[in-house]
Amino acid sequence: QVQLVESGGGSVQAGGSLRLSCAASGYFYSEKCMAWFRQAPGKEREWVAAIYTGGFSSWYADSVKGRFTISQDNAKNTVYLQMNSLKPEDTAMYYCATTMTWCPVVVGTPTLYKYWGQGTQVTVSS
Repeated sequence: QVQLVESGGGSVQAGGSLRLSCAASGYFYSEKCMAWFRQAPGKEREWVAAIYTGGFSSWYADSVKGRFTISQDNAKNTVYLQMNSLKPEDTAMYYCATTMTWCPVVVGTPTLYKYWGQGTQVTVSS
């Protein structure tokens, strides 16, 4: 049974930082696409960042580029999202997800991700 567990969310003031973690367990290929999405109340789920763990390629939404960094620790089967210079509009529930295979051409398409975590809340106050 594949399981993704997010942690690291919390409440910070604008300009602050948080690091989210996504720990994966169960049967996994060592090379897979891992991504972070977020969803604010009343809004659609939004793709944030993705990484292909086999080749260290990564991609970012324009809204977070230069502020967020996605990284991996394959030995721990964990993906991280370092979030700096946080803004109130970054407030959302953050989810990690995996395709269990290659990253899709349109990397931010949520329906192409097979497994999802339960999410961790990030709240940024002004």
